[in-house]
Amino acid sequence: MAIVEWHTEVESGKTISDTLAERPILAAALDSARLLECPIVVSKLDRLSRDVHFISGLMVQRVHFIVCELGRSSDPFMLHIHAALAEKERALISQRTAAALAALKARGVKLGTRSPGSPAATAARAAAYSTMLDVVGRHGTLRDIAARLNASGYRTAQGKIFGIKTVARILAREKPLSQGP
Repeated sequence: MAIVEWHTEVESGKTISDTLAERPILAAALDSARLLECPIVVSKLDRLSRDVHFISGLMVQRVHFIVCELGRSSDPFMLHIHAALAEKERALISQRTAAALAALKARGVKLGTRSPGSPAATAARAAAYSTMLDVVGRHGTLRDIAARLNASGYRTAQGKIFGIKTVARILAREKPLSQGP
């Protein structure tokens, strides 16, 4: 068997309502498979979908698909079983994620990032930028700036320490806040 076309689609495994209207790349692959009278090949069934109903719908359309993990001759019954397992795994992943986030929140960890336009975020950026300008004004290197920001307790928007590349990107894109947009 030779590969005739290659389609790559990046979708969330969390999407519950899989429809071909929401997956144009898969729809195009199915159309090509019908036209060329060849199967769709996927590595694992859950890469195609984690929804039993969606998998069943594809099977009803009479487009043959091969799941490499299951082998070429998977019968419909086994595909349904594996689709049900993939759907259950999606639910378990969601539960584990929710439990982990709840545990972090209970420990006092702030979740998410500040809104870039919020007054707190703007004030933090202004203070960090002011520190950068102060160090630059004294002929500091990018390394000096990053060290000063980190020593002063500043963190990036993602809560990480400043590195040389981060400082360089900020200095390249930021204008002094007093100048406005």
